[in-house]
Amino acid sequence: MPQSIETESRKLLGKLRMALAEDGAGQQRLDRVVQLIASSMRTEVCSIYLFRDADTLELCATQGLQAEAVHQTRMKLGEGLVGRTARSRRVINTADAPNAKGFRYMAETGEERYSSFCGVPIQRLGSAQGVLVVQSKAARQFSADEVYALEVVAMVLAEMTELGAFVGEGAALTAPHQRPSLFRGSIAQEGAVEGQVYLHEARVLVTNPISDDPESELIRLRDAMESLRSTVESMISDTGGMNDEQTQILDTYREFANSRSWLRRMEADVSNGLSAEAAVEKEQSLARARLSRAGSAYMRERINDLDDLSNRLLRILTGQGADRGELPENPILVARNIGPGELLEYGKALKGIVLEEGSVGSHATIVARAWAIPLVINAKAIVREALNGDAILVDGDQGIVHLRPDETVQGAFREKIAMQAAAQERYASIRDLPALTKCGTDITLSMNAGLMADLPSLEGSGAAGVGLFRTELQFLIRNKMPRRTELVALYSRVMGAAKGKRVAFRTLDIGSDKVLTYMKPNDEPNPAMGWRAIRVGLDKPGVLRMQLQALMRAANGGPLTLMFPFITQLEEFRTAKAEIEKAKKRESVLGHPLPSSLEVGAMLETPSLAFAPDAFFEEVDFVSIGGNDLKQFFFAADRENERVRKRYDTLSFSFLDFLSLVVERCEKAGTRLSFCGEDAGRPVEALVFAALGFKFLSMRPASVGPVKHVLRRVDLGDVRRVMDEARANGDPSARRAVADWLAYQV
Repeated sequence: MPQSIETESRKLLGKLRMALAEDGAGQQRLDRVVQLIASSMRTEVCSIYLFRDADTLELCATQGLQAEAVHQTRMKLGEGLVGRTARSRRVINTADAPNAKGFRYMAETGEERYSSFCGVPIQRLGSAQGVLVVQSKAARQFSADEVYALEVVAMVLAEMTELGAFVGEGAALTAPHQRPSLFRGSIAQEGAVEGQVYLHEARVLVTNPISDDPESELIRLRDAMESLRSTVESMISDTGGMNDEQTQILDTYREFANSRSWLRRMEADVSNGLSAEAAVEKEQSLARARLSRAGSAYMRERINDLDDLSNRLLRILTGQGADRGELPENPILVARNIGPGELLEYGKALKGIVLEEGSVGSHATIVARAWAIPLVINAKAIVREALNGDAILVDGDQGIVHLRPDETVQGAFREKIAMQAAAQERYASIRDLPALTKCGTDITLSMNAGLMADLPSLEGSGAAGVGLFRTELQFLIRNKMPRRTELVALYSRVMGAAKGKRVAFRTLDIGSDKVLTYMKPNDEPNPAMGWRAIRVGLDKPGVLRMQLQALMRAANGGPLTLMFPFITQLEEFRTAKAEIEKAKKRESVLGHPLPSSLEVGAMLETPSLAFAPDAFFEEVDFVSIGGNDLKQFFFAADRENERVRKRYDTLSFSFLDFLSLVVERCEKAGTRLSFCGEDAGRPVEALVFAALGFKFLSMRPASVGPVKHVLRRVDLGDVRRVMDEARANGDPSARRAVADWLAYQV
């Protein structure tokens, strides 16, 4: 960029800094800014449009358009050239605006007189805040240098907007992070909770976007970059126990940190008057916008790498974020995403979790369910909007989050929490009673677990035992394979905490969405149907045998119940069971006591196993239906895909008929059958399963009370009649008929 242009750009920022420093309300500052830019850019028009809500832009200041249009002219996202600039987050630069694609004539502004148009998005870290526009009567395209100058100014406007420099009357000039905000996400763990925001990664604020000493800022920037490179090199040198994928990620970090083009762009920004921090954020925002539009999924994923490095660089420059501070009262963790190890470090002090990303099968979801705390995932943009200490309401039943709620919403939410608390008191009164229906059918309700922290819920929930203990969590939260002695100690504590109640240990279920960081990843197009669960165990028998031996030693001569995940055919079950015999022989040789009794089951998670030979149902001690996986394979609907996973109903008669087939085959062989998963913990679904013939259900601890409450108030014969009538009426699902009938019974 020519030195003369750099000087002009720096002059503009210097004038902008003085204009912003002058006393006055937010509107006065905006008015001074547009006048200054129009004069410096030698354009007849300069206007600033800011968002008044998520979908509407409002003209907040102008030099050149009709003054009466300010705060009156509004447009939807994507509407007109301004709306298109905001939606695409790209510069629109045209010499013939009235004939440009998307142009919309706004009569009240008088803009039809102007041919040239240049719109620059005002954005901060991927969050669009508005649009900066300049217009001229002469038909011309603005030069690359002029566009660059406008982008620098837009960056400053974004930072000043974030800092509340333009606060005034009206929705568009409301102070940032003050308005109530609603976020719609996805349900990962039910429950309702009120608390205060605790950000997993503390926000870094740039309080000095403009500099009057570029030379010293360049030194600060280069020193910070050198510190960043040293940090990355230290991370790379400490790669013991990391797999190839993790090493590749760090190599990508090194590539970014040593990118000369990245540094040159930031140096140019500083030379033009931005502070080092503002230069980092400017390039981060622009690169984010470019990468988010990339056709390659790999390039889009690099946004996280860029964000992490940029944030590290900002923390070095500002010194912010090093100490996250103590947890507030009733903390609700808000994060982009989080791993199981990081989540476990917080412990049970958390009252709820909200993630921008995540999935229903993620490790964080598994831990949240184990802790029985509400979790909402896919709550887009909440990290950018939330501040530490903000009031927040998490409705895990609906997948909704209220940030800084008003009194009306807060009052209604508190009523909901009070009703749930009253219901829990009712459930506590029947905790020690059996789930005995009016027709005399005794349904055994067990709980799912995966952490030692879950076991206190066994007594408090009234569960008869642990129908599923997920052993993979102890593998997932580590950065290396646990030792056999560590597993023996853990399993011993689990059995001791169960106090004689039955615990069904599921052997290692990894693969698909559960990836061990220390095992070489497999690049599979469809991991849910790939190398996972028992397939990994049979291909790596050393790991399976180690776990089987650990379980036998933990039993210490007492009873042991275990089951293999993802069995699809008889041969797999026989091969897996043969590993048990090998482990028993090895333990006998070593002089360790063998279990007094050993139940060996299989999880039915694919339709194929329902059609296995009779020999399978005769040889297996029990069958546990893994509802989540079984549904996704039955309906060919990826459970991680929000577009399709909710389209199919567990209580559709096609799926219920399939379950009835499994019930019949188990009854014929005299084999115990249970249903395990989220659906078993929902009262309507649990009622239907019991009516089909399931005598054993396993669910999260918090669901035991509600399910038992419903079962004790119904006659399963009545439920079957309701289901038969719905089928006869042509209903595709039993859900509505059973739910309507149940509403009059409890």
